[in-house]
Amino acid sequence: MSEKVARHKQPWKPEELQKLQTLAGKAKGLKEIAKALNRTEESTRDAARQHGFAISKLR
Repeated sequence: MSEKVARHKQPWKPEELQKLQTLAGKAKGLKEIAKALNRTEESTRDAARQHGFAISKLR
């Protein structure tokens, strides 16, 4: 079973949010951040918006 399926709709852990904040702060792109977190781009974008993190390149 692929990792993406196993993590479908899983809540974000504090460590993941910290990493998201760190990567967004380093001006990383959405694809790169999503891949590093093993999350979909949509999930990553939504979490960033919900927590007020700005991702420099949304595409």
